[in-house]
Amino acid sequence: MFFGKKIAFAEEDFESVVRACIAGSERAQRTLYGQYFGYAKSICLRYCSSSADDVLNEGFLKVFQHLHRYDSGQPFKAWLRTILINTAISHYRRNVRYTKDTAGLEDATYSTFDEGVIEHITAEEILVLVQQMKPVYRMVFMMYVVEGYNHREIADLLEINEATVRSHYARARARLLHLIQRSYPDLYSRAKPMSGSV
Repeated sequence: MFFGKKIAFAEEDFESVVRACIAGSERAQRTLYGQYFGYAKSICLRYCSSSADDVLNEGFLKVFQHLHRYDSGQPFKAWLRTILINTAISHYRRNVRYTKDTAGLEDATYSTFDEGVIEHITAEEILVLVQQMKPVYRMVFMMYVVEGYNHREIADLLEINEATVRSHYARARARLLHLIQRSYPDLYSRAKPMSGSV
């Protein structure tokens, strides 16, 4: 292919955009990027708020490098989501995995609350609270609660021990409960110390 060669595609025709991207059209790549930017950014923010742009860019690079493997019989958003989540996991393994976790589980404050509290908080409000967690807790929490991975799968993907995953999930859940209580105290019908595990 010669530089500057224009490849025709219709922006409203997804399949023609994909074909043009595969053929190397930068304009088509910008179009695809623009069409899915918001969706992709929201996924990246869930997993790594401080480095979401890096994960987003690396994820789209992988999308363009492997677009020829995309099965047009499957939803593109699901394929894109898988790439972005795997990119976030790789980013975590490269950059966050070895940060020292100094807070012990015994340091966490556990509260019991009316289960109806969650019904009064929007998903966006919960996501804002989840963003305040340590990266490792956020990663495990999102993989378990949002993506539906089990503890073994998370351990394999993050290359950590399954017991560590369980501990991180317990800490993430405790942290979220604490953040909800702190941010929405009026929603709590009662708050008392909880004995035992989360």
